[in-house]
Amino acid sequence: MIGRQVILTNRGFTLDELLQFMNENWNTETHCKFIKGRPTPASIEEYILLPATPNYMVIAYPRKAGGIFNKENKVVLSVCDTPEGVKTQIIQSIPSGNAFFGALKIGIIQSKEKERKGPAEEVLQYYTEYMKTLLEKAGYVSE
Repeated sequence: MIGRQVILTNRGFTLDELLQFMNENWNTETHCKFIKGRPTPASIEEYILLPATPNYMVIAYPRKAGGIFNKENKVVLSVCDTPEGVKTQIIQSIPSGNAFFGALKIGIIQSKEKERKGPAEEVLQYYTEYMKTLLEKAGYVSE
């Protein structure tokens, strides 16, 4: 499982510029609709949110080159919990001495982990390839 994909670009984007690029180029009839927002109410930053699975979504965001940690312009796509997924994660973190509840938590964790490594990862790869194709056509992918 990778969970995060990076497309290197030859120009820096702001989130609004990337959103505008997607509004102009992204085919929402064949590749799902997207919105700009926070994945959870506690999120500090806004992202472009794309649906993936019931418990996971894909977020897309740009990073401009500069500073110690970011040497190149890029567009990042990553899997993250949906708000419903966050609720499930909180429930899973509740300690319990009850053997039945413990077994139920293990079952939930395993199925969520399979969902993240399977369908959510596949959707991430799909969106990444499509985004890269769009950026290449526009001449924004760095060599």
